[in-house]
Amino acid sequence: MKISGGLSVNQIFYDAIGTQTGRTPYTYYLAGNLNFSFYGWSAPFSYTYSNQQSSFQQPFNQYGLHPTYKWVTAHIGYASMTFSPYTLSGHPFLGVGVELNPGSRFKLSAMYGRLQKAVEYDTSITNVQPAFKRMAYGIKAGTNLGKVAFELMAFHSKDEINSLKHSIDSLEIYPEENMAFGINSTVSLIDKLNVQVEYGTSFITRDIRSDTLSNDFLFMKKTSTEKYNAVRAGLKYAQTFYSAGVTYERIDPGYRTHGAYYFNNDLENIATNATVSLFKKKLNLGANVGIQRDDLNNKKMSQMLRVVSSYNIGFVPINPLNISATYSNFKSHTNVKSQFQSINQLTPFENLDTLNFTQISENSSLNINYAMSGTQKSRQNLAFNAVYQKASEYQEQVQTNSGAKFISLNMAHSLSFVKTNTSITSSINYSNSKTSTLTTYTIGPTFSVRKNFFNNKLRGSLSTSFNNSYSNGNLTNTVLNFRMNTGYTLQKKHNFNLTGAAIHRTAINIETKERKKATEFTITLGYTYNF
Repeated sequence: MKISGGLSVNQIFYDAIGTQTGRTPYTYYLAGNLNFSFYGWSAPFSYTYSNQQSSFQQPFNQYGLHPTYKWVTAHIGYASMTFSPYTLSGHPFLGVGVELNPGSRFKLSAMYGRLQKAVEYDTSITNVQPAFKRMAYGIKAGTNLGKVAFELMAFHSKDEINSLKHSIDSLEIYPEENMAFGINSTVSLIDKLNVQVEYGTSFITRDIRSDTLSNDFLFMKKTSTEKYNAVRAGLKYAQTFYSAGVTYERIDPGYRTHGAYYFNNDLENIATNATVSLFKKKLNLGANVGIQRDDLNNKKMSQMLRVVSSYNIGFVPINPLNISATYSNFKSHTNVKSQFQSINQLTPFENLDTLNFTQISENSSLNINYAMSGTQKSRQNLAFNAVYQKASEYQEQVQTNSGAKFISLNMAHSLSFVKTNTSITSSINYSNSKTSTLTTYTIGPTFSVRKNFFNNKLRGSLSTSFNNSYSNGNLTNTVLNFRMNTGYTLQKKHNFNLTGAAIHRTAINIETKERKKATEFTITLGYTYNF
């Protein structure tokens, strides 16, 4: 029996002058992990505990055990598994699962558990969606025969009608059933030429109490049962210095399964892609261009047809200089976050649960990195990064007012001295967000110094930054912050860390020009032990 793991404790002391945030003056975080190994079996555990919330019913909300033995992995408790994008795709469940990978020739996965628990309808709680208890099971089997590989999968879920005491039909929430099948295959026709096909079909019964039409071998069709199909196929030819391919994807309107939270549906894509390396791989080009359309069943008042594309360039004209650029206008979900969120936050534990997903219509970036000098004594580097994103929504081919443009610029210079383990970094940051009615931007410099002592056992850093925020051209906020960080490692198992931050904020009323000043202080003391 071998036992390994770690324990970390962080204590945060907080105080403020000129403001009342309601924040707890003392907060602690306790986190740890344990791993038990016994004759090839591995059973990892992890846990967290905090007093950040004023009240709670239990310290653990979700827990799971994932023991492994050679090519066998089991999932017990809360877990998530993925079969394919069209069947089971990462939806968490409470139950059991197993993954068998004895070799490249064969693999098998299976699961059984609860996808969602029963939630009664409560008129006093407006932000909780009532739901039936939903149980599910699924299986995926695959094989690889060298030039031919394929996977078969099936997934079934069903709501329990008696899991709720009161009917929620008035909310148009009905007990559902889902049966989804999928197949994924890759075939190498000739050398360097691959064909990949992925297909999924999903039967959704919107109300299992509806009349029965037929009782098939695996699924009972009812009057409220609807069938959806999805397919993705691709052909790719690759050589040493270039590659080319074509892909086709079609997802029926309304396609969904209980095994995934979100689906892009009602779309058809036809795209071509190509990559090429030139001048001894100093210049690398890539492109993906295609056509996308919706309204596949011709039931909408209008149809959107557009060209979707992405391009990327990597260029190394001389060894110290590296340039890369990308552009795309695919629909995607991206966490749009300004670098000033991390610059101006007091502790690294802020915004842990922040989700700021926005649909991006256009996304472009430019990165330039230049190694100004590099010797055994010192190294000097200059970097520039730029990001442009355009987020928008369309209704009947008309752009709504929810669209926004986001620009982020960063230029940084770093100088490090090898023998003294010292590095100095200075940068200037700019962030701009523009909507139809509001334009805001933030700009400011950052300066930091880092140095290590005693063969890197003791580490220290100091940094400061100052930034101004503007709204429609008017100064609204100024932020000045100072940070200190020290860390010490003892016998490779014990790590002590002490950090401090002081942030001085000035809020300016645009109409009255009144300035409201506030200063916040935090000290974080941390300890980590690994064994």
